[in-house]
This record gives sequence, structure tokens and C-alpha cells, in this order.
Amino acid sequence: MRIYTLRPYQKEAVQNTIAHFRLSDEPAVIVLPTGAGKSLVIAELARLARHKILVLAHVKELVEQNAQKYASFDLSASIFSAGLGQKSLSEQVTFASIQSIARNLEQLTSYFSLVIIDECHRVSAEEDSQYGKVIKALKVHNPNLKVLGLSATPYRLGMGWIYQNHYHGFVRGTSESPFKRCIYELPLRYMIKNGYLTPPKEVDPAVSHYNFSSLKSDQFGRYSQEDMNTLLSAQTRATFSIISHIIEQSKQRSGVMIFAATVMHAKEIFSYLPKGSAALIIGETETVNRDNIIKDFKNKTLKFLVNVSVLTTGFDAPHVDLIAILRPTESVSLYQQIVGRGLRLSQGKKDCLVLDYAGNDFNLFHPEVGSKKPNSQSEPVQVICPGCGFANIFWGQLNEQGELIEHYGRRCQGLLGDPPDQQQCDYRFRFKECQACGGENDIAARLCLHCGEVMADPDDKLRAALNLKNAMVLRCSGLSVSLLKAQQFKVTYFDEDGASCDEVYDFVNPKSRFVFNREFGRRVKGRNLQVSWQNAQQVYEMSHLLEAPDFVVAKQHKKYGWQVSEKIFDYQGLYRIADKS
Repeated sequence: MRIYTLRPYQKEAVQNTIAHFRLSDEPAVIVLPTGAGKSLVIAELARLARHKILVLAHVKELVEQNAQKYASFDLSASIFSAGLGQKSLSEQVTFASIQSIARNLEQLTSYFSLVIIDECHRVSAEEDSQYGKVIKALKVHNPNLKVLGLSATPYRLGMGWIYQNHYHGFVRGTSESPFKRCIYELPLRYMIKNGYLTPPKEVDPAVSHYNFSSLKSDQFGRYSQEDMNTLLSAQTRATFSIISHIIEQSKQRSGVMIFAATVMHAKEIFSYLPKGSAALIIGETETVNRDNIIKDFKNKTLKFLVNVSVLTTGFDAPHVDLIAILRPTESVSLYQQIVGRGLRLSQGKKDCLVLDYAGNDFNLFHPEVGSKKPNSQSEPVQVICPGCGFANIFWGQLNEQGELIEHYGRRCQGLLGDPPDQQQCDYRFRFKECQACGGENDIAARLCLHCGEVMADPDDKLRAALNLKNAMVLRCSGLSVSLLKAQQFKVTYFDEDGASCDEVYDFVNPKSRFVFNREFGRRVKGRNLQVSWQNAQQVYEMSHLLEAPDFVVAKQHKKYGWQVSEKIFDYQGLYRIADKS
């Protein structure tokens, strides 16, 4: 019998899994980088199990890989996959494709204690999904079924984080996330530093780049295929130059994977590659043909493999030592998936050359932020919560000295307390106040989470003000502070056209000081600290920290002129221009 030895982190992942499921039935996730040996973790969990286990994967290649790894230790397993020509559930451990098992739910009549889902970032929160149907069928025979997911990138476009809480004490997803807790995570940097993965050699190619900056992405960061085809059809010269550069750079390389933007783009790329040493795989490639292409590529009969979004996960060819990216990537997670195809260890392989011709500008070791990148200047930044001290990771911008200029985080992601009674920190960097109770809510909230009252829509406020003859709406571009008396000061709000209006605060009056601190104490430049303004002189001297509201609504008073009636902060609605109704 062949004995396998788990690496220290693999042992820890197994131990954390056992410890979690002894205390909870909540679905859990293990995050291990590509090449970290997930199949060994699966094999060890299966070996330790006392009841039946079902291991699911979305492609037959993964089903086969996991089953072969398990069988190599003289352990018997069943395979349930139409693509592999077997449909058996007889052994204690079954490796199955989700498509095949979901079409044969009537055969799930046994007691299974655990379901393991490989590449679990493909799982949706919908109960009527294939994964949902399988889990529901198994729970008929075991209501306490344990569900464990494994992924290198636990982030799904269109849904965000696939788990809600992290064992290090912070929030990622929501209560709608299909998994409730990440119980173990290993950084990619650790794997490379300790020699478990091949070091990436990221090079900025000194040739033509595609410029995708003019393309508009949807709310999930995805680009229209039609828009990309239109842009790329005008850059055929650039494509030829890029492929020529890839061929030149690959002379001392064994295996080259090229990631194209669209099918049309992939076919053009393929036409420029050496005949007989290149192949193309797209979604429409027939299964038999695809299997033969992958076999030839792994055997090094083919050197170049072009694909469109079909080989980012579940593909194992350790000899790959050049990754060429010719498409815009939607997230750090997808970028890591792509590059991860070339980081597995292989004899004689010293590094993996990564050539990005699409200007993605992602740092391979940056964490996934979990939201769409707000602009091209943004990068992941660390923001300490003034409330609990948790180090959040948000999109933001740094100056040349590495100091935080601003960030786009809304709420602290820190978890307070100990499991299972942990609560998310309630500190909000951006918030909307309920006019009924004064409670703080997310800027997109419609109902107050504190009192349940309907929240006033900022667009409704602006629309109403713009339709009033005695009202003025400023799209505020800045503010200034001037001292009037020892404890009295004036704040002047102004727009791009020079229009302005004022309001006066008198700190002799405790209520005036309270109102000012409530509105401006946490709305300071950078949003990474909280200021308690105590006197007018302090406000004046530190006025450069004050963050101006997005809109100021003023109403005309017969005696006192324009009086500020409303300030709208953290605006994300339709009225980007103040006089647009």
C-alpha cells in the first residue's frame, strides 16, 4: 500500500474541517491555491470518514484526477460520470460529475455524511441549481449532511464572495452566500515562498498592447463580447505583433497557454501560430476532439494551446511555463486562476513567464476585494476601522508616498466576539441616516434596519428640490471654513460654476456641536479616521480634512437669504449633474 504524507498546511486544513463539523452543520469552505494538492486533502478526509462521501466536480477531468489520486493509495472508490463511462455509487467514496449525478437523483437513496465540492466557486445560492438539487436529495436521508467546498478563488462574478464569514474574524459575503464560513485559507505567496509552486515571472511585454479602457463593463465587471469583437477587429495588426512576440518568447519554453477575449479573437490568434504545434479549444469544441487536444498538449506534441474561458479551472498540465493573457480580466480571482495554470511544479521548470497584453494591471498577490473596480486608478488598500481596529481591504487610491487618499469601502468587515455568536462590526465608513430614528444604514438601503421606516430616496429629494422655484441645488465640488467668533464658524459650500451657500455652526451650543460631529466627524478625507471636533479653532485649522457633501440643497428665506436645508453625502444615484432633472 502506498503511503502518502500530507504537507503541514494540508494537515491543518483537514484538522480545521473536522473541528468545524464537530460543532456545526453549516456549509464550509477551504481555500487552497492551484497546485496546493486539494486532491490529497479530499483523499484524507475520505479515508477518515465513517460513512459514505460524495465528491463533486464540474468537469470530468477533475473527477478523474481526484479519483486517480485517491486510487493511487490503494483506496477503492466509485465513479459516477457519464463522460468517464461509469455510474456507480457502491463504494464508501464516490467521485462524481455534478451534471451526471443531478440527472440521476433517484439513485441517491443512501446515507451520505459529507459532500465535498471541488472548484466550489461555481456553486450558486439557488436551491434549484444542480448542486442545490443534489444536496436537497441527500438531506432527505441525512438532514445533518455536511457540505465542504474547496476552491483557489472563492469569488464568483455576479454573486461576489461564496462564503459569509472567515475564520480569521471578518465578513466577506452575505447571509445569501451558499457557504457560511471559510475554515482554512492558504496564501499564494506562502506556496511560492516555500517551494510548493513555481515562481511566476511577470513581464510587461515591450510590444503593442490592447487598450480595453474604452469598453464599459457591467455591474459585475464583465465586458460585452460584441464590444470586444468590435475593438479587436480594429487591432489585427496589434494581434499579429503580439503573437509574433509570444512565439519569440516561447523558444526556450515547453508549454504555452494563450487566453483570448472572444471566439473570433481566438481564431485569429490561432491563425498566426505555427501549424501543427498549436490547437484551439472553445466552448463549442466537441468532447472527443477536446480530449485529444488536451492529451496531445500534455504529451507536448502541441506547444501552443489557445482557449476562451474554458481552461481557467480544472485543467492540470504541470509543464506549462508561459501564460499569455490577451483578454481583460474581471477580477483578481480570475487573474489568479489564469496564471495558476502555469504555477504547478514540473521537472526542469524554474519559473513561469506571464505576459499580459491586455493591461489588466493586477498584482498576482493582491487579495480579492469583492466588488467591481470603481476606476482604473484604484488598487486594494488597507483601511483600519476606527471602531474595532480591524484591517479592512477595500478599493482605494494611494499617493506617490503610499499614503491613503481615499477608499470606497462602506462598512467594516471585522467580526466581533467568538464563534458561533460573532457579529459584524457596525462601523460604517459611508452611511445614510434614517430621518425617523437617526440610525445609520447602508447607502443603498430602502428600509431602516433599526426602525423599519422607509428611507428617503436621495433622487426624490433632488427631484423635488429641482422643481421648486425657491430652492437651489449645488453639486458640491468643495467647501471652506471661516471663523466668525471664538466658538462660531461658517461653512461655505460651492460648485464648479462658483455658486455657493453658507451655514453657521455655534459650538457654544452643545446641540450644534453634536450635529456637526454627526455629519462630519467620520466624513474626513481618506475615510480612515474619525475626528471629534471640540472647538471652532480646531475645525478651522483642520478644515482640509472635511469631506464635502455631494449635493447641498438650500431654500430661500425672506429675511436670511439662502439657508441650507439638506446635505446629501455618499450619493450614487442618477443626478450626477445638479441641474439635470
